[in-house]
Amino acid sequence: MPLPDPTRAHPITLPDGSAHEGTVFLNRVVDHPRFIAGDYTYASDFDPPQDWAGRLAPYLFPFSEERLEIGKFCQIAHGVRFITASANHAMDGISCFPFPVFDPERMTGFQPDTRDTVVGHDVWFGHGAMILPGARIGSGAIIGAGAVVRGEIPPYAIVTGNPGQVLRYRFDPDRIAALLDAAWWDWPAGRLAEALPALLKGALPG
Repeated sequence: MPLPDPTRAHPITLPDGSAHEGTVFLNRVVDHPRFIAGDYTYASDFDPPQDWAGRLAPYLFPFSEERLEIGKFCQIAHGVRFITASANHAMDGISCFPFPVFDPERMTGFQPDTRDTVVGHDVWFGHGAMILPGARIGSGAIIGAGAVVRGEIPPYAIVTGNPGQVLRYRFDPDRIAALLDAAWWDWPAGRLAEALPALLKGALPG
């Protein structure tokens, strides 16, 4: 079974031979200095935007101090939003009103929260999930539809609800450790293509 072509912006070909415009490999369509996505990570949208970075992470600006880092082979459904640190207001004063952003001389460098948002590999984000500033999501996790996620999400956890809570884990601890050690997402394309039948059946690739 061949791997999809990681150089294509629109990696899904429909039965009539046309490209599915609503699904993109993000690192082929995002040109943003603070938004990093690994190979094969895709996003889908029923109303595909011209600016995928702006749709997925609307508060991440080129001058932001934080970064959004998404690993390889992640799957991002319609309506997912990453609310990055630039969206946060200062909360240590009497008022949370962001007065400096209205002053051009004070705007640059005024960012109360500078935490990066970091996603591992092979993470599935369900429809409408919201990822809050500073979240760190481990590889293999599933973020359920509509979940609101903050903080640290362990690898291979299934998270649902608002606030997002770990419902259960996809595998037992030994199997999770073995999968993280195997790190199949870093394998060369040829080896990974050979391992796809095992991956799809739930077997640990050799």
